[in-house]
Amino acid sequence: MKRVMLTTAALVLAMAAGTPLSAQDTGLKAAVKADYDANLAILFDWFHRNPELSGQEVQTSARLAQELTALGYEVTTGVGGTGVVAVLKNGDGPTVMIRADMDGLPLQERSGLANASTARQVDSDGVEKPVMHACGHDVHVTALVGTARQMMARKANWSGTLVLIGQPAEERIFGARAMVQDGLYTRFPKPDYALAFHVSADTPTGQIEAPLGIAYSSSDSVDIAVKGVGAHGASPHMGVDPVLVASQIVVSLQTLRSREINPLEGAVVTVGSIHGGIKHNIIPEQVDLQLTVRADSPEVRAKLLDGIDRIARNTALALNVPEDRLPVVTRSATETTPATINDTQTAQRVRDIFATTFGPEVLRDTPRTGMGAEDFANFIQPETGVKGVYFNVGGTPEAEVETAAGHHSPLFKITPEPAVTLGIEASVAAAEGLMPKTT
Repeated sequence: MKRVMLTTAALVLAMAAGTPLSAQDTGLKAAVKADYDANLAILFDWFHRNPELSGQEVQTSARLAQELTALGYEVTTGVGGTGVVAVLKNGDGPTVMIRADMDGLPLQERSGLANASTARQVDSDGVEKPVMHACGHDVHVTALVGTARQMMARKANWSGTLVLIGQPAEERIFGARAMVQDGLYTRFPKPDYALAFHVSADTPTGQIEAPLGIAYSSSDSVDIAVKGVGAHGASPHMGVDPVLVASQIVVSLQTLRSREINPLEGAVVTVGSIHGGIKHNIIPEQVDLQLTVRADSPEVRAKLLDGIDRIARNTALALNVPEDRLPVVTRSATETTPATINDTQTAQRVRDIFATTFGPEVLRDTPRTGMGAEDFANFIQPETGVKGVYFNVGGTPEAEVETAAGHHSPLFKITPEPAVTLGIEASVAAAEGLMPKTT
């Protein structure tokens, strides 16, 4: 800990005094490498060993705020819960926001790493759970600190305002919305551009993916309480069986994807949980379904959600559920996010910056293989006027990609140094390119 803070303080003093960087730090890559060796490797290890659950990132946000304050940023904590906002003004020009998410997942780490997390935390449901960084947010927050240091040291290269944010609760997709609702765009400089990256276990280290359009799908959590009339299992005619009704609803929901949505458009309705009944021979009074709904456009999203309401109600009516016992469909007000769609013109500009900075071979374009969601979307909705670019940075050596554990797996692991350092280099290059020095 002392080594980190002394090195940071020395760098800040050198910058304030206008001392030139040493010969080995003249280039961005060399400077980031030196910072990783002196500071960021230790910092990553700390974040990896100390993950925290969504909305409870108290230690994480405090450490991030400490690091950014030491670098000379104007830092505000407690934004949208545990969110951190750091501002650096550097003359006239655009405002660029760079975001890193901070939260871990309720999983017991089985990566086999020497620094595997043993952390436990009481979740919002009151249950103590193991916690690990199973999605690489430790990479993101470490890289944010590294980016902050390079942007401070390289102020001569850019002009404008830099806003760095540590965002809570991405895994439960409510942290970005909470920060916006807490005045992110009114209490602090509103960005012209917003950037974020995600480390990817199935992308080789040293490569970047930066799509020109959609990056992630929308996501909505939906609960359906399917009600019936309880009876003896041997006398089903005396009641209305909610298990049967729920089963029919589950099957019928799949017609939304297969028969109502254009097959060339992205759409998913998954019933991830079904619970009901207590004994073999008792017809229960209720069965509860939990759904995740994904789409790539607002129009498809609305059609899926409205279709769930229609199918639940009318299936119940067809199976003779009384009018006063019809299913109750509840859409989560917190676990919901629109699709993350990059601004095409800005994404192309950023891709060109990457190609120029690192060589065109750094860019990798692969088809999407799933409909994961990302609440960065809340920062860049069309009505905000903020142009967003979300990109992925490789986290696994190419020879190991085929066997790498996926995100949200207890076996998840990435190779930190190339992921963190390329994440920093790409973030700095993109930010400087979007805030060119004015004369």
